[in-house]
Amino acid sequence: MRRHSKKKHAVLLLLLLAAAFYMVRYSHSFNTDPNRSEEPMNITWKAERMVSMESWVEQGDYLPLNVTYQLLAGIPVTQMRHLCIGLSSVKRKKGSYLIPTLVSLFSRSSPEERSSMVVVVLLADFDVNWLTTTVTKIKSEFSSALEQGHLLVIHVAEESYPPTTGLKRNYNDSPARVSYRSKQNLDYAFLMHYSSGVGRYYLQLEDDVSAAKNFLTTVKKRIEEQEAKKTIWAMLEFSSLGYIGKLYKSAHLPLLARFLFLFYQEMPCDFLMSHFRVLLTQKEPILFKPSLFQHMGTFSSFQGRENKLKDKDFEEGVYSNPPAEVFSDMSTYGKHFPKLAWEAGEGFFWGRSPEKGNHLTVVFTDPRVVTGITVETGSEGKDILGSAEVEIGRSVIITANEEKSCKDFHKLGSMKNGWFVMQGVDKNYGSASSCLRIQVTAGQKDWVVIRKIRIATKPSSPPQM
Repeated sequence: MRRHSKKKHAVLLLLLLAAAFYMVRYSHSFNTDPNRSEEPMNITWKAERMVSMESWVEQGDYLPLNVTYQLLAGIPVTQMRHLCIGLSSVKRKKGSYLIPTLVSLFSRSSPEERSSMVVVVLLADFDVNWLTTTVTKIKSEFSSALEQGHLLVIHVAEESYPPTTGLKRNYNDSPARVSYRSKQNLDYAFLMHYSSGVGRYYLQLEDDVSAAKNFLTTVKKRIEEQEAKKTIWAMLEFSSLGYIGKLYKSAHLPLLARFLFLFYQEMPCDFLMSHFRVLLTQKEPILFKPSLFQHMGTFSSFQGRENKLKDKDFEEGVYSNPPAEVFSDMSTYGKHFPKLAWEAGEGFFWGRSPEKGNHLTVVFTDPRVVTGITVETGSEGKDILGSAEVEIGRSVIITANEEKSCKDFHKLGSMKNGWFVMQGVDKNYGSASSCLRIQVTAGQKDWVVIRKIRIATKPSSPPQM
């Protein structure tokens, strides 16, 4: 028994020595000395990281991720905003989309929206010349955003990264591809770790996207709708592409950062995020349409390969159509139903040769004061609706075909060259409407495509003070 005890103690001592060696080895790796850089650019400031105490991970020394950040541009955040937008950027062999992406984010936001958001950019390449050039461009283009605390640019030294070469090959990926996606996971882990205390919510983007107008207002609205349902959610999606437009609660970011770090070499980030969502008991994706972000890049950051991927559900303008039912007596081709012209996305209504008197009628769920209308027909110069009037109506009725329509209609104008655009509708017709109707005034042999019906509305009665 005594010999066995001695052997047991010896084994335990060896394990403790091994653990001590590991901690010494990696504590040096994770805690980069900010004063040892000999580089010509002043990138040695140690960034103060705001810590969110909403996550149990941050409430104690649990699962430490002690990485040191270098602040390259901007003023450290001292007060949590509503939304933090994070994106990571590396040097590309062909082209660069970071500056256009930042221009899109800020130009498509109102001053009020910008005041409630912070964009955090992690420059995740180790080429000092590229870092210098990129920071100089950002300071030149976005001096106001940097001064007002709307933009932060950070960097993590190469020594903070675990190995990204010689990794196991899952999914039959080439060694270069495995290294690329593994490094990307680590970039996102460090970016999210830093950003967890910056905003109440965190939106992940890539460095080659364009944004829809007033995207932040739509994001806020969707969050409010989701929270009102009182259901568990871990991730909301505002784009169907990759790791673009994925929104998280900041309280979950410390866990997600460690999750990406722990499994960084196992699979791509979009695979890992799906597993993380399920682990947090959100079984199904919650994807909102239209998409708020579009992939703009032509060449991938991976070896400069061509990548023309586009989100078919993206709309640059703000989609504001209210809930409604859509009816038509025109013969529908295939699955191109009338409602697709009303709904968000790239769907459209495709009908066979319309006759005089045919219609497409939209019946609102609740009466609305219509302020603007846009109707677009045709496809590449063909299937244009040649002759039709646009009307709004009130007093919903049930027709002989057991469909809904309105009792009284008011003519607004006629289609011209397949289009109808009118603003200020409420100036001449200020009462609430329940219907919008497109009435064919002359038959045609050509089929018809109604690509898009979009309206703007305002409350039917003044809000209570």
